[in-house]
Amino acid sequence: MSYFRTRKTGAVLALSTVMLVNLLYPTGYAGAASSTAVETIHGQVTQVETAKTSDEKIAEWNKWARDHAYRLESIQPAKTGQETDSFSDLEMLRPLLHDKRMVFLGESSHGVAEFNLAKTRLIQFLHQEMGYNVLAFESGLSNTSLANATANQQHAEQTMKNAIFGVWWSKEMMPLFNYLKTSTKTEQPLILTGFDMQLQFPLLDGKWLKDKELANRLAQTEQKLASFSAGTDLKAYRAEKNKFIQVYQDVLQSLRSEPNQAYLQKEYPDQPKLSMLLERSLSDRIRVAREYVDLSIRATSEMNEGKYETFLDTMEWRDQAMHDNLMWLATEVYPNEKFIVWGHNDHIRKEQSEVMGSPYPITMMGEKLSEEMKKYSYVLGLYASSGQTADNTGGLHAVEPAAPGSIEGIMSATNTPYSFLDLRYQNRETGNSWMFEPRFAYSWGMIPESLVPRDQYDGILMIDDVHPPQYIRSSSSDSQEQNKE
Repeated sequence: MSYFRTRKTGAVLALSTVMLVNLLYPTGYAGAASSTAVETIHGQVTQVETAKTSDEKIAEWNKWARDHAYRLESIQPAKTGQETDSFSDLEMLRPLLHDKRMVFLGESSHGVAEFNLAKTRLIQFLHQEMGYNVLAFESGLSNTSLANATANQQHAEQTMKNAIFGVWWSKEMMPLFNYLKTSTKTEQPLILTGFDMQLQFPLLDGKWLKDKELANRLAQTEQKLASFSAGTDLKAYRAEKNKFIQVYQDVLQSLRSEPNQAYLQKEYPDQPKLSMLLERSLSDRIRVAREYVDLSIRATSEMNEGKYETFLDTMEWRDQAMHDNLMWLATEVYPNEKFIVWGHNDHIRKEQSEVMGSPYPITMMGEKLSEEMKKYSYVLGLYASSGQTADNTGGLHAVEPAAPGSIEGIMSATNTPYSFLDLRYQNRETGNSWMFEPRFAYSWGMIPESLVPRDQYDGILMIDDVHPPQYIRSSSSDSQEQNKE
């Protein structure tokens, strides 16, 4: 969530997934998933026909997975990306992605070290071997754009902290940002961008404005807006709202002026697209000030009373904005480039509103994509079958045991640490019927959901044993930011 949530409110939002399961679904729903093989169809939990039939089906599914899964040799990123045959175990992706413009890399939890490593290695392969030159992160458009503009001038750790939400600030992310920095010196750099609209540390300070007095006004406005969005005083915010909007409009006008365009060109000579990225970011801020902060204040107040409807409204508002930003990046900013998109499974799934048991039973970014864009996209979900994860507050949680017949259970039957299965290009048969039917899986490693795997993902990457990231915290403000996403 936004950077300036209070510790109490931040914890409520981070754990809202757990509370919403209890709120939106009957007591005992989660217990049913862990105690017996069940299917959720149209919101109702029903037993499979008999234990014997279930065991037979599961045995067939497990055998099919063992026979058809690809086994990755490693999830460790290549140190230079130039080792001979360093990506030979990823070659199966070439025919699957040959006509795809966007590859979505999901994750069932933000707090998994192995997810960060595996996705970095996938990014290296996609960038070097398949020409995917834009990495779009579930983080602020302004933050990622400004960090990308200075990536070749500063330490990779600073670029990471300037660019992405603190839930990813970890040692396991450093190979990605070292790779990003190294790539700036090549003829085909990996471009970092983002599609989120939330207020994010560091807040906009206007260093890219020639008018330093206006830059100071912007910085003050950002702080005030963040403070209001963390609070519950809706009346006071509405009294100040128009003043905030006016400042952003003044900054936008100044940014577009000839003197400031010349200033940008001087300060960022190798970043011709930075101006349009900042313009979009400021337009986002105006919409956030007009609409989103109102929702956020109301959501905080209502969650303190145990009500979550407005919180879900903020989630859907956010995902619509993220969708719009991603499509704008793909059509207006980088129309000739192929994209890698990094985000939570919930955000990238193709039919999120159909997932039973999800804390977020709403239409999210991936579902909002046009059919044409879905046709030329490949959605990869990442799951863990054992180990330990961290939530957005840094709290540690054991991954729930893989239930027989669940996605984790079937894929862990491959008996390999890292297994990949394509779902998109499969015809239904006895052994793979599970991917065409509702199956259980754990979001965040502990929240049971029921979904039709093939309706949600084009492929699944399963990692057997996972661990929390090794977080990088170097100051009190960094520690605060670690809790936000």
